[in-house]
Amino acid sequence: MADVDRTKLAALLASERRTFAEARPQSRAAATEGAEHLIGGVPMTWMAKWAGGFPMYLAAARGSRVTDLDGHTYIDFALGDTGAMAGHSPAPTVAAIRRQVEEVGGVTAMLPTPDAAWVAAELTRRFGVPRWSFALTATDANRWALRLARLITGRPLVACFSYSYHGTVDETFAVLATDGSTVARVGNVAPAVPPAQTTRAMEWNQLDTVEAALADGQVAVLITEPALTNIGIVLPEPGFLDGLREICDRTGTLLLIDETHTLSAGPGGCTQAWGLRPDIVTLGKSFAGGIPIGAYGLSAEVAGRLQERVDATDADLIDVGGVGGTLAGNALSLAAARATLDEVLTDESFVGMIDLATRFTAGVQATLDRHDLEWSVSQLGARSEYRFARPAPRTGTGSAEAHDDDIEEYLHLALANRGILITPFHNMALMAPSTTADDVDRHTAAFAEVVAAIC
Repeated sequence: MADVDRTKLAALLASERRTFAEARPQSRAAATEGAEHLIGGVPMTWMAKWAGGFPMYLAAARGSRVTDLDGHTYIDFALGDTGAMAGHSPAPTVAAIRRQVEEVGGVTAMLPTPDAAWVAAELTRRFGVPRWSFALTATDANRWALRLARLITGRPLVACFSYSYHGTVDETFAVLATDGSTVARVGNVAPAVPPAQTTRAMEWNQLDTVEAALADGQVAVLITEPALTNIGIVLPEPGFLDGLREICDRTGTLLLIDETHTLSAGPGGCTQAWGLRPDIVTLGKSFAGGIPIGAYGLSAEVAGRLQERVDATDADLIDVGGVGGTLAGNALSLAAARATLDEVLTDESFVGMIDLATRFTAGVQATLDRHDLEWSVSQLGARSEYRFARPAPRTGTGSAEAHDDDIEEYLHLALANRGILITPFHNMALMAPSTTADDVDRHTAAFAEVVAAIC
């Protein structure tokens, strides 16, 4: 297998950095001005992850295109790191937002709307669990679901996989150390308590670590993505997810499937596409067309157990119990969600999106094969990602070890300088209903060009 020529890489990375900076003076000026009062120089810290020394500033976005302050228009495969999976400002969602604000009136009123029941019924159809409640982010949905799981089971602990991602949930920033202990993930910001007090960490695709974590009956809930995503796509091996379900059943542990990123697998995420049987499902980001939303759904059995526990204890799910939020379930979010689910992220839309991701993946693989590179590319429905390892990593730890700062920065900058954006946190590309075959082919050509230059 061939490897990257590091001398070429260093020279080309320096050149792409210069090109990026020289072509974006207005974004650079806006970043300089913003740094005076914004923490990290950006309104939300993750925005600082864009390569190039400063982020591009947004001027406009529509469909699968974004334009920066300097007038450069890009094919957008980042799509708000999944938040804009429906495309930027899809027409049905915009119409619903306008109708809610201008005609109906009321962004939030602490009163339910009929849209809430419609969205819950549609999520039931897609994910198979019949009881839903809403949040503003997937982080909140996960956080509240973990609380409910502890209440239902009377158990204190959570189990998660190393490098799985569930938003900024304290219990899940934990990894399995080489000695089998649970430790904080590198970079974790000031956890309230050492993670081992709340969490048992496990390794993806290794059922023996799941057995060890759940064996003593102290874990209330195992929270997992059905495929790892934020550390690069790491797919489950045959039988792994069935094994999780069996171990959870045997140990009385609830199984929470976080579909926030894996909605890319289809209209009902991996839960529908792969026939999974979760006790709890969480969602966020994409299903309201970019308007903030999250949701958690409970199976009928778990919903019944929850009510029993509420009746038997003084748990307060209505007011101060730590499950809720004044703006959660607001009229605007649910109007946007109804329109997006009904008219944009439809069953039919996913067929085209997944076909395009297959085309994207094949284009990347052709370049990797041409140079016999020690890289791999993986696909999860409408989502595709390349990783600097071959074969593709099978664990979260293995995928973390495949990270390469210089190659990643070079690819991101070189593609941006050629009018293509991929997700800044890793190398993910996502297809929207507005993505076209020409968009994919332009990435294939640009990727081939920039990879050939460093081989």
